[in-house]
Amino acid sequence: MNKRVVILWACLLIWTVSLMAQDVPAGVVEAFKKGNSQVLNGYLSDKVELILENRSNHVDRQTAAGKMAAFFSGNQVSGFTVNHQGKRDESSFIVGTLTTANGNFRVNCFFRKVANKYVIHQIRIDKTNE
Repeated sequence: MNKRVVILWACLLIWTVSLMAQDVPAGVVEAFKKGNSQVLNGYLSDKVELILENRSNHVDRQTAAGKMAAFFSGNQVSGFTVNHQGKRDESSFIVGTLTTANGNFRVNCFFRKVANKYVIHQIRIDKTNE
């Protein structure tokens, strides 16, 4: 009985620490996996630097959502894998591979903390040579 209580507390502690350490919203990863710009829109900052295949634009949230919708409609998404993620102070990032019908793309997505919530302030998507 005592052993079960210790295991239960250990599991609870691990779960709490992992929940607190999550700085990249899971919804962002799911949005990329499904190619869903509407869900991604909920995580965008008011101003976003959007770099799509070497074309850089500083745009507002609505324009960024439209450009991402156009990108996803032109590149049918079949999957997204997070290759690396990190955090430093009030910012975090993910680097992943977006698998589409037109090939693979490298995605760099940078977040900053605004009002206790991480929002996207930069998305960079580049075609890979794989």
